[in-house]
Amino acid sequence: MITMTMTLADRSVDDGVVGPRVDRPKRRRFSAEYKLRVLAEYDAAEPGERGALLRREGLYSSHVVDWRRARDAGALDGLSAQPRTGQRSVQQSENEQLRRDNERLQRELTKTRAALDVVGNLGVVGRLGSREKGVGRLRLVRGWI
Repeated sequence: MITMTMTLADRSVDDGVVGPRVDRPKRRRFSAEYKLRVLAEYDAAEPGERGALLRREGLYSSHVVDWRRARDAGALDGLSAQPRTGQRSVQQSENEQLRRDNERLQRELTKTRAALDVVGNLGVVGRLGSREKGVGRLRLVRGWI
């Protein structure tokens, strides 16, 4: 007779709990045109209507404050006129990857050369030490470097 024991890990449990990143809210992004339109509407509105505008658009007063500062500094002026640049070409992406690989390999080569210099110096010390009277040979133990 075979007895099988079932653990909680063997059961499929649907308790409604979702993974930590699935229902994460997305950061909202507003275009320059939208910001300027909302600022113009907000500035033209009466004080009692401003709150209604913010609620309708789902915004906070801090949005308006930040957008005003950006507008006054001229940061919103050039945003709408500039066309978006396309994604990098396959060749540009490949070149960038090759540059990163080259830099990584250069760092590894530098470390390897330094390690070989240390091992070479230890070998010289070991040979010199063995010639002196009463001094034993220096043993290189694997894993020191």
